[in-house]
Amino acid sequence: MIQVFQYDVNFLLTDILIVEEIDKEGNYVLPENTTTIAPPEGLYKPKFYPDEKVWKETATKEYIESLQPPEPEPDITDLLKKQNALLSLQIARLQADVEALKGGGAS
Repeated sequence: MIQVFQYDVNFLLTDILIVEEIDKEGNYVLPENTTTIAPPEGLYKPKFYPDEKVWKETATKEYIESLQPPEPEPDITDLLKKQNALLSLQIARLQADVEALKGGGAS
């Protein structure tokens, strides 16, 4: 038994099949629109080019990006830590300004 890769009339991958049927010469009987050439890993929309005996990517950049998972939401604890640090900095600056005004100097 062998694994074959089926493609449609536009040569786009549609299915992976297992072939068990053997002819009188001992060769596997491949269904129409199939190849034993496996598409490389990582292709999103593989298209078979029979003349070149190769699979190529046909998916657009936009299509591939649409399949990517969304960016994770920021961790609330991290956001609160950043906000706390910014507020602490503002308080320190205000305290320095107050001290400068009390002493009669400029900040």
